[in-house]
Amino acid sequence: MKILYGVQATGNGHITRARALLPALQQQGIEVDFLFSGRSEAQLFDMAMFKDYAWANGFTFSSRNGKVQPLSTLRQLKPLQFIKDVRQLDVSAYDLVLTDFEPVSAWAAKRQGILSVGLARQYALRHPLAGKQSVTWLKAAVSVFAPAQHYLGVHWQPDYPDLLPPLLSAPAVFNQPANFASFEPFILVYLPFEQLAQILAWLKQHPVWQFKLYTEIKAPYQDENVKLLPFSRQAFPLDLHHASGVICNSGFGLCSEALRAGKKLLIKPLKGQIEQAYNAYTLANMAKASVFSDFTANVLDTWLQQEAAQPYAFPDPLPAVAQWLKQGCVRPVSDVVRQAWQQNE
Repeated sequence: MKILYGVQATGNGHITRARALLPALQQQGIEVDFLFSGRSEAQLFDMAMFKDYAWANGFTFSSRNGKVQPLSTLRQLKPLQFIKDVRQLDVSAYDLVLTDFEPVSAWAAKRQGILSVGLARQYALRHPLAGKQSVTWLKAAVSVFAPAQHYLGVHWQPDYPDLLPPLLSAPAVFNQPANFASFEPFILVYLPFEQLAQILAWLKQHPVWQFKLYTEIKAPYQDENVKLLPFSRQAFPLDLHHASGVICNSGFGLCSEALRAGKKLLIKPLKGQIEQAYNAYTLANMAKASVFSDFTANVLDTWLQQEAAQPYAFPDPLPAVAQWLKQGCVRPVSDVVRQAWQQNE
């Protein structure tokens, strides 16, 4: 079986999910090619496992200072290039197209009549959240952006029959250093959509606390009680493992990793980004995160004084999903979702 796996590369969470699912697909004997879009190819990093992947411009949003910029987003859209990319992408050699909210592969599959599956957090937004009024146009918008014949969303709870648990790689095993007891506790910070100077000023208001801030720099350096670090797929999981808590935007992937690791969460949804607003609302309702909108000292102080969180166990849906895809998606989506959630029972 041969699959084209389209990945929306705007956020690292989509790529992380692809990293988690690929080994399960390979264990089923499935040959997988990748197409990434939504981010400049030069900004993609640590992509060796995807081998000779394809790239397309796709669509993404523009943000500044923690807020989506609608006009800038519209200016950078390239609809004619998108149409050209869809028409030029030949998917006839594939048995199935799997799209993680990636529009070029999704529309190419629709246009050429190839079996397609949408697997992404965004497909969960086709459902209203408990206790929150549904946005009537959202279901249609999600389905039009990256259409598929079968939809699988991901969610933290089994609220609907087409929502899987988070797709996460097996937790890494870290050897505890001999001098671990002498390590100073720290908070892990990852806020890629926010202004760096504003983050630093905020964190420095609490000099008795140590922070590790991952941001877009070339080399690490220390600024008072904040250690700034470049992105690293090797170092980041280790720091997540040892951190006393995590401050981040409300992207689904990192929040899921933090929940599983038992880290208390302080999250700032990207303003104007509907998925992040939904994520923040859900986590607050589950009492699994504190949500903030502005960099005020009292917000951080209150959260820092909170007790540590407990690990939140998710069942592993990867084998069930890979097997279902291998079988040509003949079973109802609700069956594979039920099978996935029953792993821990």
